[in-house]
Amino acid sequence: MVSTRQLLTIPPGDPLSLDNQAVAARLDEVGNLLEGQGANPYRARAYHRAAETIRGLQTPLSEILHTEGLSGLTELPGIGDSIARSIQHLLATGELPILKRLRAGRRPAGDAVLATVPGVGRKTAARIHLELGIATLTDLEIAAYDGRLAGLPGMGAKRLRAIRESLAGRFRRKPSVRSITAPQPEWQPAVAELLSIDDEYRRKATAGQLLQVAPSRFNPAGEAWLPILHARREGRRYTAMYSNTSRAHELGMTHDWVVIFREGAGDHGQWTVITSHHGPMKGQRVVRGREGECEAHYAS
Repeated sequence: MVSTRQLLTIPPGDPLSLDNQAVAARLDEVGNLLEGQGANPYRARAYHRAAETIRGLQTPLSEILHTEGLSGLTELPGIGDSIARSIQHLLATGELPILKRLRAGRRPAGDAVLATVPGVGRKTAARIHLELGIATLTDLEIAAYDGRLAGLPGMGAKRLRAIRESLAGRFRRKPSVRSITAPQPEWQPAVAELLSIDDEYRRKATAGQLLQVAPSRFNPAGEAWLPILHARREGRRYTAMYSNTSRAHELGMTHDWVVIFREGAGDHGQWTVITSHHGPMKGQRVVRGREGECEAHYAS
């Protein structure tokens, strides 16, 4: 018996004729092609898990979208925001952009963009693209600070610093001197300062007042959904953005967890602000690892 995952070539069709089985088959094809191209295994598994969920549904996806919107899809096991939007696009147009790109084998374009950065080179660009799912300079800069790029074999401190400085020059801002592993610094800003940045970021992101970038990681539809905030407090410069880690996607927290970077010499650092779901601060925003200070802050 031939499994559904082995049916790799599925012709495009009228979106109205796409039932759950057809959608699941396309998602499985994406997973198979990602595996065949040596992409991040997590990305491939995510598509296969989504396909398995859809294949077991009794209700048509089109009906779920019509009655519940995207939230109806993201509430299903194994379907995150990016895959839900891909499904929505597929049902509306009959096409899946990532599948079209993978079928055409169009991966070198992203490699070529990354290879223009001093310190990267063609071989490293291909490895970054395959292992980290990165295809844009914006994504490369984020990975240079969140630890993913530092985790690649052969990516030493000097090389990583050169990449950061080059990207900072392209984006016309001073590079951070944060350490590769981003340890918590001895100097710590007050939790009130971090919480105020978190509040400003979430308010402006909700109001659509921030520049949004399209991260390649966990974003198969290529949607520009990640807002970026650059803020100052008492002369200190910060950058804030929603977490785009695999854990955040797994738990559905990509629009709750906010990562804040301090950009400056001597007192740089990184903090994550989340919504507490238990204890005396349930429902409050909390700086992870500094819960005691946050409790005192709210009590005062």
